[in-house]
Amino acid sequence: MSATRVLIVGLDPHALPGVDAQAVEHGLAYGLERMRAAGYLAEQLLVALDESSLGLIERAVVGQAWDVVVIGGGIRKPEPLLEFFETVVNLVHAGAPTARIAFNADGGASLEAVQRVLP
Repeated sequence: MSATRVLIVGLDPHALPGVDAQAVEHGLAYGLERMRAAGYLAEQLLVALDESSLGLIERAVVGQAWDVVVIGGGIRKPEPLLEFFETVVNLVHAGAPTARIAFNADGGASLEAVQRVLP
């Protein structure tokens, strides 16, 4: 069993208008289960798209020693979220300076994102 600790940070699908939250939740659960089945000690933090999220993210990355922090595609992809994405990356870097930072395409692809950044 690997002792590699992974934090996956993504958007809470219930906080996003017009999103099929149940379908997104299914994908997120699938991705988290794949990560754990591969032997990683993985946790997921789902946040709303507002200022309160930044404090949650900061506390999560500072509160543990993470080997990898995956920033989800929902935060990374939409161009209107560029400033939010930039802030999240800088919070992760400051709070977990030794952690690798990975990016997934969707909730089901976190395992591949982690495997890309680990030696």
